[in-house]
Amino acid sequence: MAEYRKKLAEYNKAYDAYEEIAAPYWRDVTDKRSRRRTKVANHIRLTADDYAMTQPPVYTGPSKPENPLTPSKEKRGPIPDVEEFLAAAQAEFAFVPETPADEIDFKRAYAKVAAAKGLTKETAVKIYGFESGGNGPYDIQAGREYDRKAKVISTALGYNQLLTTNTVGLLAEDGGDFIAALSEKHAAADGARKAALADKIVKLKKMVAFARTVPNDWNAHGRLAGTPKGIGAHALNLDIDVGPLLQTRKLTTSVDFAKRKGYDKTLTAAELEMMNLTGDGNGYDMLTMPAALRQKVPTSNFFQRGGYERNPVAARNNTVAKLIAATDAKMVQESKLQGAKDLAAAFDAVTAAR
Repeated sequence: MAEYRKKLAEYNKAYDAYEEIAAPYWRDVTDKRSRRRTKVANHIRLTADDYAMTQPPVYTGPSKPENPLTPSKEKRGPIPDVEEFLAAAQAEFAFVPETPADEIDFKRAYAKVAAAKGLTKETAVKIYGFESGGNGPYDIQAGREYDRKAKVISTALGYNQLLTTNTVGLLAEDGGDFIAALSEKHAAADGARKAALADKIVKLKKMVAFARTVPNDWNAHGRLAGTPKGIGAHALNLDIDVGPLLQTRKLTTSVDFAKRKGYDKTLTAAELEMMNLTGDGNGYDMLTMPAALRQKVPTSNFFQRGGYERNPVAARNNTVAKLIAATDAKMVQESKLQGAKDLAAAFDAVTAAR
């Protein structure tokens, strides 16, 4: 323990010194983001002065030592994983997702929904490639793109990496559409499939009602998302009927957001990914930014501190222009992998069947 205490003291000293610089920087980022939103709402043009124009401080001290007395169960960390989503869904809603017979089945189900909602094959495949590592299965969680046993780094789940807060928010806003889609399937089904869909609709309605117990607000949804019911609702992304609806809607909400703002250009996959990655408001800020400003503005302006510090891509490609270019390059590269090829083939099959 003496060695642990020594290392902890060294870590605390180094981190406290770093925090004295980092905390004011991130407060400035947050304050300027808030002011930008006010200016945009009042149709006032943004300039470089509206952004933090220096890069964030980087912690270079020792890592925090692991307490040898901490039980191994507690070392798991506070972020729930797929196993916990499933357990919570069963405990809170008696819900067990209907999983696909194989990965291709889920890709076909997703392609059918995505194509019907106007997403192109190129856009869907590129975003899948970027988010899943180009070969991720339908239950891929952030941190496990290349190692299924790795530690998860967030609740981001599925082809388009929805957070628990995203799931709660989409249920609150679009739950009626999801219920209607399942009801349509139910009307056309028979036998065991019809009974299974009827049961699924009942449980989906309970989750939608839960998501609507708070105001339609990101922070309120985030608080719900951290509860056992919120964690359980996230398992809907693993269901072959509901998962594709959620994953698709996450992207189309961004397209709709840009259109409502008067942006009538077709979003590239990289631009849409900026909205998916940083949130609609931040992403829209990036895509409407003049090219000259894109070359200078740090990417830290568009992330919460924790999200930025967990995102090596954003930190490494530290201006808007660099991040968009790197995102597109990664999309092109990851789209060459088998999972992306399978998704492209699923889109082709859907198109041929029309």
